[in-house]
Amino acid sequence: MIKIIIADDHRIFREGLKELLRSSGKYEVIAEASNGVELIGLLAEKLPDIILLDIAMPIMGGAEAAKIINKSYPLVKILVLSMFGDESSYNQMIEAGVKGFIIKESSSTELEIALEEISQNGSFFSQELLRRIIYKSADKAKKTTQILNDLSRRELEILKYICQGLSNDEIGTRLFISPRTVELHKAHILEKTNLKNTINLILYAIKHKIVELAID
Repeated sequence: MIKIIIADDHRIFREGLKELLRSSGKYEVIAEASNGVELIGLLAEKLPDIILLDIAMPIMGGAEAAKIINKSYPLVKILVLSMFGDESSYNQMIEAGVKGFIIKESSSTELEIALEEISQNGSFFSQELLRRIIYKSADKAKKTTQILNDLSRRELEILKYICQGLSNDEIGTRLFISPRTVELHKAHILEKTNLKNTINLILYAIKHKIVELAID
């Protein structure tokens, strides 16, 4: 059973989410919090595998709470719950070390996929959320020729698959290379783009039109 804490200031939403998770039989909701201060206090007694964290909460919001949690409890993974907001809010959460984003309008299936990916040390980013973030900043998006020149053909292939949400194993299978080799290529891409993590890399690749975000 994956242990989860839900942090959101809307009680009705927490109750619905809790029932959804319990009905799957895979998750145990060990606590709930209505703000960041309450959440951090809970962690002193109950340590979850994953925190479902809202961005906008009173007293202490999600970004500030995530920074504290990532520093004090680095093994606890954070999945952000979002109703959409400005890009700076997501950048703050990324810098705080969250493992992914999911919108509150998402289906139960998408939520389970996100939790499964994150529980296995992966990451998950709602495609709809990425679309909206990118479109809000479309006027700032410029193609970066230098980055295209710096990245090898294989690195561009891997970057494309990363943006599609594929794991290292899945990318390796498609390119006939080992997951370890994929990880090394990913490290080189991060170094060349001067970025810290996969979320930044995906946003960067789409903004600068290195890859295109598919629209269903």
